[in-house]
Amino acid sequence: MAETTPTRSTTPARVVSTHSTRAVLAAFLVEPDRELYGLQLLAHTGLHSGTLYPILRRLHGRGWLTSRPEDVDPRQESRPRRRYYRLTAAGADHARTYLAAHHAYVTREGTR
Repeated sequence: MAETTPTRSTTPARVVSTHSTRAVLAAFLVEPDRELYGLQLLAHTGLHSGTLYPILRRLHGRGWLTSRPEDVDPRQESRPRRRYYRLTAAGADHARTYLAAHHAYVTREGTR
């Protein structure tokens, strides 16, 4: 099955800054070229699926992530097919900038 690519702009301006979004981006930046699936991200971030998957959809829609279904037969594996996510090159750049800007803001606000 083919990898899906985002259809919208890769502009970082519309990504909402939340602790959860930052946790997801930080998880991807541990190994930016590595594909991760939902359960891995849930374990790494401690988020609930109802929080994680909307974030993944938003990041995918912004062009920060690509995704692809696992190429297995779910009946043979006795489990559902996984969906793998990976940062795009632009997404990795945006994520680094996004997290650095948040860190700078917190640092600046914390010194007041």
